[in-house]
Amino acid sequence: MSTPIKNGLRSGAISSIIVIFITIINFLQVISGMLGKLLGSDTTGMIPIINLIIILFIIGFFSGLSSAKEREPDTWRAALLSGLYTGLFAGVILFVFSLVIGAVAAKGIDLRSYLSFFAPQTIQQYMFNLEVIDLELAALVPGVVLTGAVYHLALQVAATVIGSIFVRGFVRGEWRKNLMISLSQSTMVTTGGSGLKQFLNNRYTKYGFFIILFVLLIVLPRVWGSYWNYIMGTVGIYVLLGLGLNIIVGLSGQLVLGYVAFFAIGAYSFALLTAPVPHNLLWNFWPAVGAAIFLAAVAGLLLGLPILNLRGDYLAIVTLGFGEIIRNLIRSDLLTPLTLGPRGVREIAQPTLFGNPFSSDIDFMYLIIVAVLILIYITYRIQNSRTGRAWLSIKDDETVARASGVNVYKYKLLALSLGAAFAGLGGAIFASRNLFTGPEDHILMVSINVLCLIIVGGMGSIPGVILGAFALKGIPEMLRDFEIYRMLAFGALLVVMMIVRPEGLWPTGRPKLEKYKGEDEPELQTLDNPSESEGA
Repeated sequence: MSTPIKNGLRSGAISSIIVIFITIINFLQVISGMLGKLLGSDTTGMIPIINLIIILFIIGFFSGLSSAKEREPDTWRAALLSGLYTGLFAGVILFVFSLVIGAVAAKGIDLRSYLSFFAPQTIQQYMFNLEVIDLELAALVPGVVLTGAVYHLALQVAATVIGSIFVRGFVRGEWRKNLMISLSQSTMVTTGGSGLKQFLNNRYTKYGFFIILFVLLIVLPRVWGSYWNYIMGTVGIYVLLGLGLNIIVGLSGQLVLGYVAFFAIGAYSFALLTAPVPHNLLWNFWPAVGAAIFLAAVAGLLLGLPILNLRGDYLAIVTLGFGEIIRNLIRSDLLTPLTLGPRGVREIAQPTLFGNPFSSDIDFMYLIIVAVLILIYITYRIQNSRTGRAWLSIKDDETVARASGVNVYKYKLLALSLGAAFAGLGGAIFASRNLFTGPEDHILMVSINVLCLIIVGGMGSIPGVILGAFALKGIPEMLRDFEIYRMLAFGALLVVMMIVRPEGLWPTGRPKLEKYKGEDEPELQTLDNPSESEGA
């Protein structure tokens, strides 16, 4: 079997399966509606057919890009054939699928009895909004079914061929390579090197970037409004949690699935110290935050003492059990006098600064920003220190690290305690912002979310944690229409990341060793002349 046919079969099968799957779960109609909102079209009735065409074209276009990969010899004929075979194979599958659902619907069978999301409106939209006899039964005219199937075939062929032409002509075209060579040569002549690299490495460029970032962090919370401040505040809290778990998992290589336990300890410690009920301690915000961080760190230390000899799955299972134990304890009848059980703790204190309370969403947004910046600085300094290199050596190979003189037990315990302290801070801010914390705020899904954002963003990468938090917590909040598909998006995103970019959106690089340039550095003697060395 030739390479174009093989690529076409693979890409066409993936493309058609994606289209069929999102149609069956009604996701095709949801994203068509979102596209209609972006385009300003009316989405109260039947969604315009142009939205469906755009979405199907995009899927086919990327299938064409995938099929026309660079190979030797890289010819136009091979790229076009790959795109054509992809479109034909995907179109034939969608053609058959259209005939099947059309034949079933024409017999008056309501497919919602088997696929709850597969409504008659979904079938009508999939058939490009062509005429129907009875919308409730979706009894389609046979000619309509055949016409819709032909439309799918033609659209897939056109989209994949255009995608293959694009990737061969624009991405890998000779004119583009020549243009890049010319630009590179002209840049080296005028600047004496890579202009872009010099610009990015210039210290004034970095200062300018930080100044712009500082101005944005001050201005945006006042411009966003309450809704966006709440969303970005949630993202910021997950950044705090991600930075802590990134130390444990991303740097030291310890797979911890019960990370939410430290989040719960921080939140409940802060709540019980500041709320009037049940203990009426009424601590001030700042010492209560310090106590929450300290207690979470101590919890990490006590958990790590007996279990850090475990590795991999065994460590994950034990920490998972610890997280569930903490959640069940705070909601149990036994500790209800201490934690108020399932009711949770209310009227939690909010921060004050020089007598001014942080009561607005803007104030809390600034507090979260400051906390994120402080933890980023701490993480950066530790990551690039001797401790960070010790963590990386343990992550790469614990046995070799121990043989090299690294105190594995101490550094693993330090990572767990420090990561737990970060979670304690996030829990305290979370409880104070919401004025409430309860057992349902600290379920296993919190740990899964934080672990997912680290994987998606990039293990061990600080910018990756921020990107991952925004991708997994910010975007779903902004697109509330996709809420029921959140778990589907999690799974699909993780699968795509493992295939396309397994190292994450913003992976971290290995630390660079700096050569010492002291004035008294001794010169190395060579043994080119043994007699001279013996005489010396």
